[in-house]
Amino acid sequence: MIELQDIFTRHAGEYLASHQPVPVQLKAIADIINCRTSVLGAHIDCCDECGFEKISYNSCRNRHCPKCQAFAKEDWLERQNRNLLECPYFHVVFTVPQELNPVFYQNQRRMYALLFKAASETILELCADRKYLGAKPGITAVLHTWGQNLSYHPHLHCVVSGGGLTEFNSWKNSRNKFFIPIKVLSKKFRGKFLHCLHMEHLRFYGDTARLGNPHEFDSLVAALYKTDWITYCKPPFGGPQKVMDYLGRYTHRVAISNNRIMGELNGRVSFKWRDYADGNQQKIMTLSADEFIRRFLLHILPSGFRKIRHFGIFASRNKTGRLALCRRLTNTRFLFAPEAPVQRLNRIFGPDWNLCPKCKSGHLSRASPLGATA
Repeated sequence: MIELQDIFTRHAGEYLASHQPVPVQLKAIADIINCRTSVLGAHIDCCDECGFEKISYNSCRNRHCPKCQAFAKEDWLERQNRNLLECPYFHVVFTVPQELNPVFYQNQRRMYALLFKAASETILELCADRKYLGAKPGITAVLHTWGQNLSYHPHLHCVVSGGGLTEFNSWKNSRNKFFIPIKVLSKKFRGKFLHCLHMEHLRFYGDTARLGNPHEFDSLVAALYKTDWITYCKPPFGGPQKVMDYLGRYTHRVAISNNRIMGELNGRVSFKWRDYADGNQQKIMTLSADEFIRRFLLHILPSGFRKIRHFGIFASRNKTGRLALCRRLTNTRFLFAPEAPVQRLNRIFGPDWNLCPKCKSGHLSRASPLGATA
């Protein structure tokens, strides 16, 4: 089966000859090409029965590499277990008009941070209103920048607790359905985002250079105030375990997984995608390798940028004491016991993940590291 690594290995050279990626994109290209090869070094696994030795190459651990997300995801999920409360959870998605896409891409760090700020403050301020909840909920927000066809589509997935902590340190549950009307949520988000946008110091060049003119920029903002912003709430989760299942699927997802790539022939890459505008039908898209790589690189995040953030009662400041109080008020025990590394490997790869391929009875274990090769 062809993988993203194969496409980059075959065609990245041609792409780099005609494009100028930024350093973080160049690093992602190099890491994906070198992942699990001798370039990154290796270690020896040795059988405890027959002494058979196997060389295993090291992973790149780049957060954009589709091969390297399983353990990063599991480590993160285990840390989040202690945040879960025995209450309903809702899934809210914030999107922005496509007219803002060029502004986002040219000012990624500032605009992504603004998206987190506007969405979280919208939820927290509306939840503070007793008409809707009258309490502070917990929010886990995950940034995604892609559509199914690898187009540039910044949006935010938010998991919101169905209840929160009141100003008197008591717990208040929400209604069974999402407790904030979607139209109210959308208008509040639009107003807050555009208000904050005016205070950002942004760069404009190329196709957006005209927005450096204050009159042009004000005209864009005025037009966006008249646009309906799409914010929607998906059906509520069926409990904390469903929340963990969801987070496991979304938090460490990359722009395209290897199992969606169908093949590459004569410099053209085919992959599966879902067309949400056409009844969620699964379709096949074929792009030139150059265009495929270009689209993938659109979704390489700025170095060090945190794409998963917590707000409200899940925010880091004073979180330990606050969550202890919330667990007591909601009668929540620790829902998931910590998992030993071996248990995790057995769950992900099956019980025979380290079975010796030679004697079929012994098990492989780490023996020694090997250096990287140039």
